[in-house]
Amino acid sequence: MKPRRPPLTLVLPALLGVAFLLVPLVGVAEAAPWSDMAARLTAPAVTEALRLSLLVSGWALLISLLLGVPLAWLLARTDFPGKSLVRCLVILPMVLPPTVAGVALLQGLGRRGLLGGPLEALGISLPFTTAGAVVAAVFVAMPFLVISLEGALTGLDPHYEEAAATMGAGPLRTLRMVTLPMTGPALAAGAALCWARALGEFGATITFAGNLPGTTQTLPLKVYLLLQEDPAGATAVSLLLLAIAAAVIFALRGRWLAPLRH
Repeated sequence: MKPRRPPLTLVLPALLGVAFLLVPLVGVAEAAPWSDMAARLTAPAVTEALRLSLLVSGWALLISLLLGVPLAWLLARTDFPGKSLVRCLVILPMVLPPTVAGVALLQGLGRRGLLGGPLEALGISLPFTTAGAVVAAVFVAMPFLVISLEGALTGLDPHYEEAAATMGAGPLRTLRMVTLPMTGPALAAGAALCWARALGEFGATITFAGNLPGTTQTLPLKVYLLLQEDPAGATAVSLLLLAIAAAVIFALRGRWLAPLRH
């Protein structure tokens, strides 16, 4: 069947939409200080922020996998009271204003928050610590993993898991040997998006964990500081973050949405 020619009334707005998204990104590349880019990106303060960003996003991804994989499985494979509410809670951090997420973390896990007293009794203090930056990153990034994997699990025929159960495989063995391998692309895509989101986290981190060099100052927070002191340096670091995000999206090449189509 010969493909239909798209109507001009749709093509023109679509092209404007592409231009709207492209122009700011081209602006970053055009304004980047290419002549001394390497020197700016290897400055001690920037490399320290990069190291901290990798540390925080790495731990955030690990925690998200430990908590998010079971949560996605429960949402996709079981029915329980309040399931719609749980799914709403999973999606909520994706649409919350970042500073609101930070305030929520303060009220829930801060020193004077809902669990502040019990946590302090255990010797745990999260605000303005590296652990707090990890918690903020998990809060905003884990939903990307859960939603991606839940979509794949929903589209997976449960007969495969039932067959494994009839052969004596327990739930955990079935999950490890059957379910996760069959949803591997979606899991990898969700993990990549989760990591990229954690790497780029800003609002919840600065509200809940602060902007302390060497402790909570990740690359996005360093950009915020550089905007006031060295705009060219802020552009250089922004370009680095942009390149990382683009590399993640290019590596996925549609795999994130593919499970949701089936």
